[in-house]
Amino acid sequence: MLKSLPTFFIPGGVVFALALGFLRPQGLPHWMHTPITALPYIVLSFGAVYGWFVSSSRLILSLLVLALADRGMALLPAADAAPASPSAGGLAVVSFLLPLNLLALSLVKDEALSTARGVLRLIPILVQPFLVLWLCLPEQADWLAALDVRFVPESLTQWSALPQPALLAFLGAILLLAVRLVCERNPLDAGTLWALIASWTAFMGLRRGWVPTNFFTVAGLILFVTLVQASYRTAYRDALTGLLGKQAYEEATARLGATYAVAVVGFDQLKHYGNQYGKSISEQLLRLVAPIVQVAAAGGVVYRLCGEELTVLFPGKSATDTLALLERIRKEVGQAVWHLRGRDRVWPGAKPGAEALPLTASIGIAEARGGKAELGAVTKAAYRALYDAKGQGGNVVRRGNIEQPPPKPTRVETGRIVAYSEMDY
Repeated sequence: MLKSLPTFFIPGGVVFALALGFLRPQGLPHWMHTPITALPYIVLSFGAVYGWFVSSSRLILSLLVLALADRGMALLPAADAAPASPSAGGLAVVSFLLPLNLLALSLVKDEALSTARGVLRLIPILVQPFLVLWLCLPEQADWLAALDVRFVPESLTQWSALPQPALLAFLGAILLLAVRLVCERNPLDAGTLWALIASWTAFMGLRRGWVPTNFFTVAGLILFVTLVQASYRTAYRDALTGLLGKQAYEEATARLGATYAVAVVGFDQLKHYGNQYGKSISEQLLRLVAPIVQVAAAGGVVYRLCGEELTVLFPGKSATDTLALLERIRKEVGQAVWHLRGRDRVWPGAKPGAEALPLTASIGIAEARGGKAELGAVTKAAYRALYDAKGQGGNVVRRGNIEQPPPKPTRVETGRIVAYSEMDY
């Protein structure tokens, strides 16, 4: 639970807190009011372009939903509207549809808006403004009354500017996303959750004279910044373990000096568990053991490049300098206890009656000193040492030597053709 807090608060919580402090009518100096009016157009345009660039229909359609909600509130102001007026009806419909739209967009698989499914998602959103206008007609008062029913005594929700169905839609969407965030720790879910909170604030601020556009804009900004963060994470972080990935490794190795060491950490039983229980079990074990390796590898940087091994890079260190750390990694991995819960879940700790999943680590290490070896040769030596460690039963650290290329054949002096005139008789 505690590990989810950074994902939850950064960046969405930070952006919302700043907006709550500065975007209220009393929060900004008077000269800042005019520049703030340009912020919605900046967020909408930059967000739409970036969403198109990274093929995220989720961001583009979420921004469209927020923009339509803002325009709906501008055309149907409801701050002082009578309960049966079209303005109050517009508030009831818009505030009910907005959280449902954002929740639905967060649950479907993200893909480009130009695909068939992207277009199918766009059509219902474009239809909704006409639905709102139709429901606000006086002839549709009976339909509109369904969005103002009371599930609990009105005295319990007097603090809210929203009708109870809209309030229920917001609370349900926020609760569902919070549970999903704890389970999956997806930063995009955290962004949608904070966008819902910012949208709720836009409606709640009507009684205090706050401008809804400001907080709808904040909701869009949170979604945009969160997607940027997630894109960076995808490029530089391994999706399964959260460790640094191949892109980060390539950039780090490009800056290496003449002396460094590369270690490859393999887990002896991982392949067996994958074959016996399925790939999901081996992936869960790898995800759980990766933080143990990262904490134990103080002074080194842990990467997951591919497969079931982890790579540890030690800039400026020799193999001898790292042996104590590698032994620490091996011991920490071996001391961790895991058990199988059901047939498809791995849980930490021992449990009586549950099947234990012991896991040990074999580690290969190789070094480059004085710039005499290339990274590829060092990595190959580390892998050979890893395979040697596994061949000896595993749960051991082995040091690899770089194979020297065979010496080039020396040039042998051969005879030359002698002219007849040069011959001595």
